[in-house]
Parts: sequence; structure tokens; C-alpha cells
Amino acid sequence: MRKMVAALLVSVMFLSACGSNAGNGNNAGEGKEAKEISVWAWDPNFNIKALELAKETYAKENADLKVNVIENAQADIIQKLNTGLSSGTTKGLPNIVLIEDYRAQSFLQAYPDSFYEMTGKYKTEDFAEYKIAPTSLDGKNYGLPFDTGVSGMYVRTDYLKDAGYTTEDLQDIDWNQYIEIGKKVKEKTGKKMITLDPNDLGFIRMMIQSSGAWYTKDDGVTPDVAENEALKVAFESYKAMIDADIVAPNSDWSQFLAAFNSGEVATVPTGNWITPSVKAEASQSGKWAVVPQPTLPGVANSVHASNLGGSSWYVLNVPGKEQAADFLAKTFGSNKELYQKFITEIGAMGTYKPAAGGEAYQVKDEFFGGQNIIGDFAKWSEQIPQINYGLHTYAIEDVIIVAMQDFLNGKEITKVLQDAQKQAEAQLK
Repeated sequence: MRKMVAALLVSVMFLSACGSNAGNGNNAGEGKEAKEISVWAWDPNFNIKALELAKETYAKENADLKVNVIENAQADIIQKLNTGLSSGTTKGLPNIVLIEDYRAQSFLQAYPDSFYEMTGKYKTEDFAEYKIAPTSLDGKNYGLPFDTGVSGMYVRTDYLKDAGYTTEDLQDIDWNQYIEIGKKVKEKTGKKMITLDPNDLGFIRMMIQSSGAWYTKDDGVTPDVAENEALKVAFESYKAMIDADIVAPNSDWSQFLAAFNSGEVATVPTGNWITPSVKAEASQSGKWAVVPQPTLPGVANSVHASNLGGSSWYVLNVPGKEQAADFLAKTFGSNKELYQKFITEIGAMGTYKPAAGGEAYQVKDEFFGGQNIIGDFAKWSEQIPQINYGLHTYAIEDVIIVAMQDFLNGKEITKVLQDAQKQAEAQLK
């Protein structure tokens, strides 16, 4: 992987030198003010709707700039960006693109001249601290933070009550205590505690970030698997849930949604972006609450706050970049009223801290028994440990998924992680 990144860097430098006149398909030339910009994002019910609201807000005082919002699947955006940037031509690429935080550093480091610096375009101190590292490189800001991904644990209060618990009993627990509660819930209600996809280790990511750990060391490059205490405990907790028979397995997104919409499971520990999907089953109104995420047992620095997913906006270094940066700065970068609309009109929650004082963040949600879940998520988002996701999250996770299956099949944990370390190091050479 390092060789590939190095090759890409050389390729970009060479092509930048000889291809400075390459067109990009945008309605502006260098030094001329753009009349039109384009934005790529995924998820029509979340990111696209947020962009449309931002367009409306920006147009009130900047009517001369046309903003074209284009929906693409995240996988298509990744492929098109890599294809375009590695070839050295920006033709057909947008002015602004949404990139998942886990992948951001791989783009910033592989294509260092392809993104427009956003340092000074917005106040970094206005955004949750854990979002700054993934969006920065060499002390400079390139991304504007957006989707928080702050996690919590959605719980069925009726199932808890039948098992003799209240939400207060889940306020300050670790994953071992969660498992014990899960056994009781299953005994009393017949319901499983959680649904998990064995091929999606987002749950592990969420667990280890609660302690400030990741698959790599602080440099974001060196695999940190064999001696990673948080990862070891996360593996053990995951297996303990399986062994306790409190897990309903799923194999894809639709099965994941069905598990809680059908009433099959009692809890859903995940990112706050799941709220609209939970509320989609109107018959369950008043039966849900959200509590803080459990900590990793025995891991001293594990906190009741973490992150799963999340994404940020990036301006490509193409004609129209100044107007694109201005659009972001005046909307997602500073507009408190716009963030209230994100909450009230689409349920989208950003990481812009000044917005948390607005009315939308104080509203009690009757679906969740009158709980102010937005306010709680905002509070938890400020406690998320900041880490460097680095370059290789998904490459190492391909190794980790196999390691987890070995562990579940009985291989000793120390040997599992040592072997995974070697495989990760070999894969990234």
C-alpha cells in the first residue's frame, strides 16, 4: 500500500507538471469568477437534503452562483475521484465532494495538490475536536466537518421494563454489564439484545474509538493490532455476546433495519444517523429511548462516547474553488439557523458547536418518550476521543474480519491478534 501511495504521489506530481491546462468541466477558468459549481454527495434523505437547504440559504444573498447538487453512491464517488485524480485530469469532477472521514486521509495524502486549503475559511474551534484530525494534513485544514456520526445506544424501554430494568440502569455500564442485562432481557422477553453483521466491523470501530484507539498507531500508518488492548477487549466482548446467545445475526442493511423495526432486538448501539430509520416504525412510538454507549470493560480511558461513520466536505483545487469555499463557509461553516433546519426538516445533525444552543437542539421527542435526544447526542459528541484514522482503515479491517472469525472459531486471542498484525504489515508493504 505504501508503494502504491508513493506511486500515486509521483504520478500526480508528474501529471500536474505537464497537465496544468487540463479542463475540468466547470464553468470557470483560472482567475475568473465561477457562475456555477457542482457538489457530489450520497444519501438523498440526509446529505442531499442538507445541500438543498444550504443552496436555499446561500442563494438569498448570493443569487448569481448556481449550485448543482448531484447524487452519487459513495462507492461511485470514491471510484470517480480516484480515477480522475490519479489520471491527472479533473475534467468531470465536481467543485465540492463529500468524503467519509475514514477515507479522508487516503485522498489528502495520495493527491496532496488536488484539494483546496480551507484554513481560515471557517473557525476550527467551532467544530467538534474529533473531526479536525481527519480533515487536516500537515497542520492545514482541507475539509469542512459535517456529519457527526456520534454514537449512542437506542433501547426498547418496554423490553427493559419486562426484564426489571429502566434506562437509568444502562446509564453508566460497560459491555460486560450490557451482556448480563441482555441475558435477562432474553430470559424475560425472548428478544435478542443486539443485531450484528459478522462482515461489518463498524461495531468494533465504535468500541475501540471510545478509548482513543484505532487499527493503526498515532502516525496513522503503522498497524497496531497485536498489542492493542482496546481491540483485544473489543474482540472478547464481541465473542461474549455471541456466546451469551443475545445476538441476532444480520447480513445486510435491510436485515439490520428489520431486526429493530420488527421488534426482534432490544437495543441498537450505533451512530445517530439511524434515528430516522428507528422512527420509521411509527407503531413503536414511545417505546424507545437513547442512552450513552457502554465502555470497554477494564480499559481505563474508555468513555461513554464514540463515533461511527461521519463525513465532511472538501473543495477540489479546480477553477471555481474560491466560490465553492465561499459557499461552504457561509452555509455549513457558520450558519446557526441552517443547522436548526437540518434538525427540524431532515433530522441531520452536524458538528457545528454554536448550533447546539438553538431551539431545535432543545426539542423533546415524543417518539423517544419525550427525551431530548438531539441535546444528548450534541453533549456526547463533545466527549468523543480524537484519533487519526490514517490511510488504511478498510485495508486492515479486511484482515481483522478474518481474524474475528478465527477467534469466534476458537483460536486463542493473543495468537489471533499476532497473526493479524503480521498479515496487516505484509499487506501494507
